Amino acid sequence: MASERTQVGIIGSGPSGLLLSQLLDRNGIDNVVLERRSRQYVLGRIRAGVLERGMVELMRQAGVRERMDREGMVHHGFSIAFNNGIHRVDLRELAGGSVMIYGQTEVTRDLMDARDAGGGRLVYEAEEVRIDSLEEDGALLRYRTSGEDHTLECEFVAGCDGYYGPSRRAIPDTVLRVYERVYPFGWMGLLSQTPPVHDEIVYARHPRGFALCSMRSASLSRYYVQCSLDDQVADWPDERFWEELRRRLPDTLSDILVTGPSIEKSIAPLRSFVAEPMRYKRLFLAGDAGHIVPPTGAKGLNLAASDIHYLSRAFIAWYHDSNAALLDDYSEQCLRRVWKAERFSWWMTNLLHTLPENEPFEHRMQDAELDYVFSSQAMMTAVAENYVGLPY
Repeated sequence: MASERTQVGIIGSGPSGLLLSQLLDRNGIDNVVLERRSRQYVLGRIRAGVLERGMVELMRQAGVRERMDREGMVHHGFSIAFNNGIHRVDLRELAGGSVMIYGQTEVTRDLMDARDAGGGRLVYEAEEVRIDSLEEDGALLRYRTSGEDHTLECEFVAGCDGYYGPSRRAIPDTVLRVYERVYPFGWMGLLSQTPPVHDEIVYARHPRGFALCSMRSASLSRYYVQCSLDDQVADWPDERFWEELRRRLPDTLSDILVTGPSIEKSIAPLRSFVAEPMRYKRLFLAGDAGHIVPPTGAKGLNLAASDIHYLSRAFIAWYHDSNAALLDDYSEQCLRRVWKAERFSWWMTNLLHTLPENEPFEHRMQDAELDYVFSSQAMMTAVAENYVGLPY
């Protein structure tokens, strides 16, 4: 059985695990990343593409700014469409900020390349990863790769392994508290090599259901329509998707929508989920291992990044100054921001989607809420502040 040691064992090589690894390495903290999937699989995942200003700054701190700054699309606003009109939220004027459109796949690629260039220890296709021992003074990870058993002795474990990973399950049920809301619909998403229908992101509320117009570049568009949880991708041929999207957009957008063959299609369920605490002994949860938000508010990747901000600072303070204060405060610091992001994503989701159980009264309440948002400077400012990202 092969055995090695490290200071921080990181489970999961998504953006949060790679970002933590890169930040720690730049501060002289040894770490190893274990990933059960192949490198190609991780790079092939299609995910979010809206980066808050805090996430952008973290990428720059991690030394992976060059391609992002060159290719990322800075947006100073976004729009909400309803009642056949388009209403813009000016992020720069209302909140003094912006967001960047840069796909999660590109974030992952940049971080992978940086870890390769820095000699990072990343183990892909690490099977049967488990936390075998978790004590006050360290942890032992076990895994298999190429048919051989391995152990990794760690001083700390960062669980960046998503909702289904082993990290959260290592916390006893007597300690862990879970809060969850599963929404009764999903998003049917389509990626196409077509110019975006608008130069900024557009969220659309329509009696037939929610729609979202986003992009990855000036020639690559990402669109979504609300669908039933019973639907399969095969139920949504390209022709049906484009027709339904057009019906949910205001005339000014549907008339200029450019369609084309899909590159990728998928259906994503929506849920709100929080696990507390986010620390147990020497285990720290980050990203989807500790919380999930519906994608309506563009907070999933960004919330994972804020966890990494707090966690990297805590490890740096410990290894550089023997200061445990930030480690001790990690869960509380993260959860304060997590719940605010959960609130915003929950609010956006309930505001813009057609909920099966809603009566006409609830639909009119949604109309009234949207009317109030765009007739109140204070409400639009609150929306803008949340969208660009609350401060760390």
